[in-house]
Order: sequence, then structure tokens, then C-alpha cells
Amino acid sequence: MPGPTDVHPAVLAAQVAPMIGHRSDELESLFGKCSGQLMQLYHTGQRVFTVAASGTGLQEAAIRNAVDRRVINFVNGAFSKRWHEVAAGCGKEAIAVELPWCTAVKPAQVEESLLAAQSEGPVDAVTVVHNETSTGVASPVQAISECVRRVSPDTLILVDAVSSFSGVYLPFDDWELDLLLTSSQKALAVPPGLAFTAVSDRLMARAASLDDRGWYFDFLQLEKYRQRNTTPATPAISLLRALSLQLDRIFDEGLEARFARHTYCARMCRDWADAGDFGLMAEAGYESDTVTTVENCAGLDIGALNRFLGERNMQIANGYGPYKGKAFRIGHMGEVWPSDLERLFTAIGDFMGAV
Repeated sequence: MPGPTDVHPAVLAAQVAPMIGHRSDELESLFGKCSGQLMQLYHTGQRVFTVAASGTGLQEAAIRNAVDRRVINFVNGAFSKRWHEVAAGCGKEAIAVELPWCTAVKPAQVEESLLAAQSEGPVDAVTVVHNETSTGVASPVQAISECVRRVSPDTLILVDAVSSFSGVYLPFDDWELDLLLTSSQKALAVPPGLAFTAVSDRLMARAASLDDRGWYFDFLQLEKYRQRNTTPATPAISLLRALSLQLDRIFDEGLEARFARHTYCARMCRDWADAGDFGLMAEAGYESDTVTTVENCAGLDIGALNRFLGERNMQIANGYGPYKGKAFRIGHMGEVWPSDLERLFTAIGDFMGAV
């Protein structure tokens, strides 16, 4: 599944320890440890915020802290569309640049859109989803960032990496991003309920100039408490314990090895689809390393297939939105290993042979 993904039994078990005070030394030690490891995972020396929310919550936080008036939302799938809806819901002048689903956001499109919008005034920020879970497309964030910095240096670069962070290399500082958000239930392989974002110094300066940041997602307030290794509101203590153990497991595997495993699993999925009676939905050259969307050329009954797979403790996801029934999605992130995919491919073959 593209998420929530499987969670290691030891990580699940870490949640059952007794509660502790949320203003205790023990909590601050736990929070500080996780924050330090997340900064390593983000490859940043700036800051990472941890909140009890979904990734969508941080999409709203990004808009409220980074955008005074105008934002360009690049829409190439369901979750980039949601970010546009969030921006509009926050009362901003949200400019949707609609791109065909299953295609990536490209620097040339970003440059063209920025130049056109600048004729009517400054653009405070752009939003891009790095890895569209709905289509299995990964956009070239580094090149997009370079483009924005060149064409509109004061425009902030906001990136959603919900289904790619910790599965692929995303160096926040080196790529000069301003915000990179994710959530716990995808490649991190932690139960749902936590969201994380790296935030740049220049975005913090922008936030300080805005008056309508709200309260729960106010980055200035989050920063004040982060420096004390805690949060303004009661944190999700059980989930922090699960996160702590999973971060240890991630670093025990090693980041290079972890990224290589995700790349290898993605290649396995694409090779399997190419070799069978299937096609790939994602634009060639922009395929995700964490989720593969397979065209349902064989006309499989996805519901029946999932019932068959469920008897073998496996599951895939139907196509998203307009692709329901026309495609299916294989999540190969977090705790998925090549042996898991081999078992899945064998089971799908068995299903096809029986119908």
C-alpha cells in the first residue's frame, strides 16, 4: 500500500509504554533526540518542526506562515490539488497551474508561470508536491528550486514530500528549499498522526512579518518551544516513542543503503510491469522510487485482487480519482523489501492464472 505503510512490530510495541508528563525532563530528552535525528535525515542545520497532525495540516501551516497574498500552486495530481484548495481556503490569492496528471512539474513550466504572475505583483511562494502519491510521479525539486531562485529570488519554495521523505535523498539545505513537509505513515513507517517539516531561516523571517499565522501552526511559537525540546501543545507521546525507535532502525540500516533499497524496489516494480500485460502511468523519466502506478491493461478486478491478496496478508491500492479501476498502485517504501515484492508479484500471477 502507498500508506499507511506496514510498521515493524517493535515500533508498534513502543507505543504501549506508560505515559509521561509532557513537560517532563524525560519528554524533552525524547523530543530532542528525535529532532536531532530528523535534522540529520533532512540534511539540514536549520530546524525541523514536529506536530501532531497529518501532512495536510502542514500544507496549511506552510500557507499561513509563508504567504502574505499570492501563491502559485503547481497541480499535477490529487495532493497538489489539495494544497491549492488549502491555500484558497486560507483566503490567499491562489494561482493554480494545472498540469496533466501523471506528468511531472518541470522547471520551464515554473519559470513561465512565475514570469507571467509577476506582471501583476510579487509571488510570495510556490508549492510543489515532490512525489504525487496519486500518480507515482516524482518532480525534479532540485532543478525547480534552482529555477525559482534565479527567476524570482524572493519567492519561497514549499515542497510536499509526504510519500518520498526518508525513502529518497532530499537534502534540504543543499537544494536551498524553504519548507519540506512529510508525515509519519509513509516511507518513515511510523503509525499515522505525526507530521514534520524543515523550515528555512528566510521563511522564519517571512513568518515574523505576517499577522495571521494562527496559533497551533505558528512557526514562531513552534520554534520557541523547539529550542526547549518540546511543543506548545501536548505532544503525541506514544507516537514519539514509536518514532524514536524507527529513527534508530533507519540509521542502523544506513541512509545510503536505505535509499538504494527504495531505488531497487522501484526498479523491480517497473521491470515487472514492463514484462507483463501492464504499462506505467508515470511520465517516463519521472517515476517515483516509493510508489509505482501500474496501468490496468489486463482489466483486473482490483477489489477481487485485493481480497485474494488479503488472504496472503498483502494489499495494493486502487487507482486514485479518475484512475480508479484503470490503474493500481504499489507502495514500495518503508518496511518493504525485495522479497516482499517477489511474493506480491507471484500472488498477482496466481490470481491472473485463476481468473
